[in-house]
Amino acid sequence: MFTGIVAELGEVTRVEHHSGAARLTIRGSTEGVVPGESIAVNGVCLTVTGIMDGTFTADVMGETLSRSGLGALGPGAPVNLERSVRLADRLGGHLVQGHVDATAAVISRTPAGNWDQVRIGLPGSISRYVVEKGSITVDGVSLTVSALTPPGIPDDEQWFEVCLIPETLKRTTLGTRAPGDTVNLEVDVIAKHVERLMHQEGEK
Repeated sequence: MFTGIVAELGEVTRVEHHSGAARLTIRGSTEGVVPGESIAVNGVCLTVTGIMDGTFTADVMGETLSRSGLGALGPGAPVNLERSVRLADRLGGHLVQGHVDATAAVISRTPAGNWDQVRIGLPGSISRYVVEKGSITVDGVSLTVSALTPPGIPDDEQWFEVCLIPETLKRTTLGTRAPGDTVNLEVDVIAKHVERLMHQEGEK
């Protein structure tokens, strides 16, 4: 489990492809990191398989490659990194599983004073879980939804907006994401649990 508060920007140093899967080598802080630990890479929960010279390796299965933007990463690509939360940690963002629900493209970004307003496509498959002022994870960053598509817009034209403060622009990959770039999205898991409980209750 994570909080969506990115600890640092890492860098992909190597990508090895193996029969539909891949092994990533990523440079980042490895002090105290041990094999078997979970680290969120651009919002995707990966298991550390090895540590060497300030880098760690992680295996990415074909399912993860197809459902996230990790398959497009190459050497030199910056990535958002967050180690799993401890029970004694502050919950600075919101509860994040590191399980990508969908990918979408950045539609636009507009400088607005001391922040950037970014509009991102909202796939119809997850739009029901996204609400104004609610939380969403974009490439592993916990953000608050500042605006949504007005009612009556077709599913394939829906979007949401977030506002990125200078700290987020400086410390995460979202500072350089441009229109057309693909980002990983994870909706608030609590909304999915509530939906399932209501569905089961309605079947009784």
